[in-house]
Amino acid sequence: MRLSELGEFGLVAELERRGLVHGVENDAAELAGVVVTQDALVEGVHFRLDWISWPDLGWRAAAVNLSDLAASGAVPDGLVVSVALPPDTAVADVLALYEGIAETQVPVVGGDTSRSEHVTLSVTAVGHSCRIPGRGGARPGDRLVVTGPLGAAGAAFREQRYVRPPLRLEEGRELAAHATAMLDVSDGLGPDAGHIAERSGCRLVVDLEQVPLAAGASLEDLGFGEDYELLAAVSEPVGFHEIGRCEEGNGVELLHHGEPMTLPGWDHFRDV
Repeated sequence: MRLSELGEFGLVAELERRGLVHGVENDAAELAGVVVTQDALVEGVHFRLDWISWPDLGWRAAAVNLSDLAASGAVPDGLVVSVALPPDTAVADVLALYEGIAETQVPVVGGDTSRSEHVTLSVTAVGHSCRIPGRGGARPGDRLVVTGPLGAAGAAFREQRYVRPPLRLEEGRELAAHATAMLDVSDGLGPDAGHIAERSGCRLVVDLEQVPLAAGASLEDLGFGEDYELLAAVSEPVGFHEIGRCEEGNGVELLHHGEPMTLPGWDHFRDV
């Protein structure tokens, strides 16, 4: 079997089944009270340099990791940044990259540099949290909320550009105090809701007409992912956008004014 057949999520499930990875059911790992997460950005896969500036790339590399800390209700302590670059990269561009990271106001405390034909960024974010909701605690009767509008990344991609991901660290800590499950929307609304449904053993119903859309976005853009807003299951919405509910059963049902609708999602090894 090839990765194109198994898919990204199938690969993770197979590694778990074989006992080769442990504790990957949530956005970040918790080790003795420390929350750790890591993401890589690869040129030609996650970004194109003719569509994005170096400062925006730096912000993006940091923000996608800080989003996982936000989903864990964590306070960030630092970033470890490893970067691989072609030797002919301008020093000014590298400095601009790190200036973009610095805009998040989370310090870079370590990392590595290497040579590569294409730009690759690997960022590890470290923080601490009093309570991590995880993905597995949602129960029938819970409501689904999001922290902000979705679809901005998909709308921007159609225009051959990128938008800066939001930082929802404060909202994450607020929700983590009472949410039964929480993650960030990085793979598309449907697949990410599916992660909560699978880990929690319940059915998630999303009313798409209730989902706040970013300026210029359409419902189809909700399947693109990379919005990095938080999706949480809560007993009460407490001021956040309510977009659905948890019920008995399994899987995810996406409804638009009561009619079923299908949205794609992102998988690194499949065309979806």
